Amino acid sequence: MLDRLCLAPHALARWATETPEAVALEHVDGERFTFCELHEEALRWAGALQSVGADPGVHVATFLPNASVAHRSMLALGWLRAVEVPLNVAYQGRMLQYALDHSDATVLVVTTELLDRVAAVSDALPKLATVAVVDGPGRPIPGGADVKGLTELLAVSGPATGLAGPDPWDIACLLFTSGTTGPSKAVISPWGAVVYQMTSWMPEEMIGRGLGLYTALPMFHNSGRSSFNLTLTRGARLVYREKFSATHLWDDVRATSCTGLGLVGPMTSLVWSAEPRPDDADHPVRYVGLGPMIPEMEAFERRFGVQVVTCYGQTEIGTPVATGVDHGPWANCGKVRQDYPWPEVRLVDEHDEPVPLGEVGEMIVRTTEPWALNLGYYKMPEESMRAWRNGWFHTGDAFKQDEEGWFYFVDRMKDAIRRRGENISSFEVENYVVEHPAVVDCAAVGIRTRHGDEEVLVAVVVKDGFDPAALISYLEPRMPRFMVPRYVRVMDDLPRNETTARVRKQYLRDDGVTDSTWDREAAGSEG
Repeated sequence: MLDRLCLAPHALARWATETPEAVALEHVDGERFTFCELHEEALRWAGALQSVGADPGVHVATFLPNASVAHRSMLALGWLRAVEVPLNVAYQGRMLQYALDHSDATVLVVTTELLDRVAAVSDALPKLATVAVVDGPGRPIPGGADVKGLTELLAVSGPATGLAGPDPWDIACLLFTSGTTGPSKAVISPWGAVVYQMTSWMPEEMIGRGLGLYTALPMFHNSGRSSFNLTLTRGARLVYREKFSATHLWDDVRATSCTGLGLVGPMTSLVWSAEPRPDDADHPVRYVGLGPMIPEMEAFERRFGVQVVTCYGQTEIGTPVATGVDHGPWANCGKVRQDYPWPEVRLVDEHDEPVPLGEVGEMIVRTTEPWALNLGYYKMPEESMRAWRNGWFHTGDAFKQDEEGWFYFVDRMKDAIRRRGENISSFEVENYVVEHPAVVDCAAVGIRTRHGDEEVLVAVVVKDGFDPAALISYLEPRMPRFMVPRYVRVMDDLPRNETTARVRKQYLRDDGVTDSTWDREAAGSEG
């Protein structure tokens, strides 16, 4: 069983005793907390949130920017053994309402700035009983929720005492991930699962006692939560910026003396694409954890004077395959891990039979360690059963494996789009687009970019008078920013098969950006 000291609240309590004056959490612009200070803050917040009903098992949504308020909330709710529901700060309108309603959140922690978005949908949230505003006073919103200022709660509640804190089998959070043929799913994640092991494969030399790890990974994604958990587990220091900036990256790590760097998705390509400078290797970073690797990986390592480690992971399963600094060919994602949770990995055909070595198959994963993977999708029994059929979790991603054991990602078997680090449901994009009065039908696909991620293309069948720019103006206030399509292709009809009339999306992907496709960036709209 996973040691409780691998779980963020217990790990923090340990270092608050052993190295109380060492820095645990640091923003690039100066806000910092020692282990002792952060532990005291966690217990103060736990006392305040306990006073408004954040009891064991209660679902508490957090709608917070990538700031220390998100870190303190995670720790406090962990001590209380409440179930956190971290929400993407791009959510608004129907998607925000869906996430709060589907997750059965009765308490919400939010900033003043984001409270307006909640107020716009709160009339349709009868289960939401209490809202705690972390940076201002409470104010009335539609519906029955009682809105309180956290400062006032802190003043009267005092720090929580006598809390047992989480065990590996306690549910840590519900993490929303992309729906592919339906609405987004909330992954049920125990503390012993991916909150720890998503990043625990990273070497001690990269994230170890007293060392600094720099990331810009948000706390509403498991990559950010797991990075924070790991630095606490190892007595390291997490240094963060709200949003990733290739321009500020190297100045940030120099100013904060970080020896480790965490990147995901196209961040690596963006860093590599920057104009070379004489001081590219003049910084303290020695190890970079990233994924996926890029073709110029070895040149990247030489240019920046770093060693790279990589992996493949999902919110549902953490990281079943990873590398050390001997990361092998650039196109691979790693080998099966030989540490916690000692996963088993297979590549299989549509009947779950193993495919021959070198052939493409869907990656499926399991482990004998209890509480080390997800427990299914919240309130979606059919989807849970489908994903966990035959005792293995089905990732929906296609891979090959070579004779040396390296795994190579081939493509998504599921119909998700990945844009700038965000997983996007094509189903949800299509639902928004077809609500436009001039759109008759729609199909959304991802179009590969030179940075290795995707841009959203919508193929639409429309009525007379349709204007692509007007469609974007219609969508921008209604959907998360990262989901707004870049490309709009008008068609007489969508490509379909002859039997069920299902859209053949692969035809749209193969066509890519045609001469007649409208490009939002070329037209001057903000991306």
